[in-house]
Amino acid sequence: MSLVLPDLPSRLDRAADAAAGLVAELRAAVVGLVAPDGRVDRTALDREQHAAHGLAWCATYAETLRETAAWARDLEALGALGEAEALPAQLLAHEYLSQLAGGLPMNQGEVFRPADLGVAAERLAPAIAALRPGASQAVKHRIVVLLDQARGRPSLEASGLDETLEAVREQFAGFAAEKIAPFAQGWHLANALIPIELIEELGALGVFGLTAPEDWGGSGLGKVAMCVVSEALSRGWIGTGSLGTRSEIAAELILAHGTADQKQRFLPGICSGAIIPTAVFTEPEAGSDLASLRTRAVRDGEVWRVSGAKTWITHAARADLMTLLVRTDPASKDHRGLSMFLAEKPRGTEADPFPAPGLSGGEIPVIGYRGMREYELAFDGFQVAHANLLGGQEGQGFAQLMATFESARIQTAARAIGVAQNALDLALDYALARRQFGDPIARFPRVANKLAMMAAEIAGARRLAWFAARAKDAGRRCDLEAGMAKLVAARIAWAAADNAVQIHGGTGFAVEQPVSRLLADARILNIFEGAGEIQAQVIARRLLDGAN
Repeated sequence: MSLVLPDLPSRLDRAADAAAGLVAELRAAVVGLVAPDGRVDRTALDREQHAAHGLAWCATYAETLRETAAWARDLEALGALGEAEALPAQLLAHEYLSQLAGGLPMNQGEVFRPADLGVAAERLAPAIAALRPGASQAVKHRIVVLLDQARGRPSLEASGLDETLEAVREQFAGFAAEKIAPFAQGWHLANALIPIELIEELGALGVFGLTAPEDWGGSGLGKVAMCVVSEALSRGWIGTGSLGTRSEIAAELILAHGTADQKQRFLPGICSGAIIPTAVFTEPEAGSDLASLRTRAVRDGEVWRVSGAKTWITHAARADLMTLLVRTDPASKDHRGLSMFLAEKPRGTEADPFPAPGLSGGEIPVIGYRGMREYELAFDGFQVAHANLLGGQEGQGFAQLMATFESARIQTAARAIGVAQNALDLALDYALARRQFGDPIARFPRVANKLAMMAAEIAGARRLAWFAARAKDAGRRCDLEAGMAKLVAARIAWAAADNAVQIHGGTGFAVEQPVSRLLADARILNIFEGAGEIQAQVIARRLLDGAN
């Protein structure tokens, strides 16, 4: 007897419709709290963060269900909707609807319930009942069997990608398995920089120019390809999966805003990997409040002299180029006085990490996300050529940077999915090999349930990330979709890593075990590129735009 529910795509569609209906009711309730006259009151929105962020999470779940249903429908049309696709999809839909009805965990200690806003969730009951047989213990055990059969493949389920992207996915999955995964733990424990030879090899494979136009040495493959490659490399190790982030940001800034000279000087090198960029935005007291940045640049003829401090700068010592956000209008107190520079610097070494005059820095020791290292930087008269003011325009830095956040957050979602997939790989291997009371522990329901839910959530997050990437490729504003993808994928990565350690038991707590590294690596994903709370705020603001 098949465990796949009959007419599953229609059931998934009804689940997504029911979730969307609930979100509409919740939105109306939140509007009543924060925008009673039709305009969002910022003070009220801050006061009602729990409700507004609950709305954001519910909308993210609803969109995940919508994209999962659309994917299942497309696969069915191709005759490719099998057990490996259907069982995780129906499990995910039942679980997410049940959480929407009873309580959705925004994190480990904050649960949002529609009833908190006086919204009844009865509308979800028929869809939950229709999916309940598809979330049985037998289904979860079967998913574990299917996971075992799929070991070594990019994922359990069929991707639905075209031939080109599927070939890219297979290529980088194989590359990561051979060239990254076997060495990642050693690099992590040694706090070693990613070998420059590996960076050069990734450059030759086109990783750093993946989405850039061919005219500048890129591959022009788009953001879905970025997701596919970032996930595959992050499945090997998040450090390597993150290498392309700063190249993506720098190339996007220059393509959109750079002068003809700046494009000619920088884009070919960025795309080939010959130029290693770093993003220099964050300051010690600013965090996500970029408009309050204090680091200043003062013009002196054909150069600008930079003074101030930056922090959490990834790959700073080894970088050749800094995308540097500074204040050029000393009279300004907000984002209108910020400018972006393409600040060149000599590449540092272990012995002399910051050889440039007027620039010094120190490493920030971190528990995970190693391989590029994090730094605090101090600028004391550091010189940048006026010709390197992005686009030759002062006061445009904040607006220029905002346009890159969509891609960065989509790419971060893909990194999170790769980390989660790695956690599932390690947990599955251990659960099948480790025997207790005569059986592999994967046969125990509490272990099987963890593995099955990891697979289901990863599949849903993958659909959402690719949906956001397609929106970006289509040229649409997609800060809502990008924020949703990053929000849910970061939480899934942490849950997967935590559950993988739990499945390993005491063994997983040992520093020599790769699964312990994943726990540290996963934790940062809900912080950088906009913390989870910031993502929820962005999503809520977009959902409430034009409140009435």
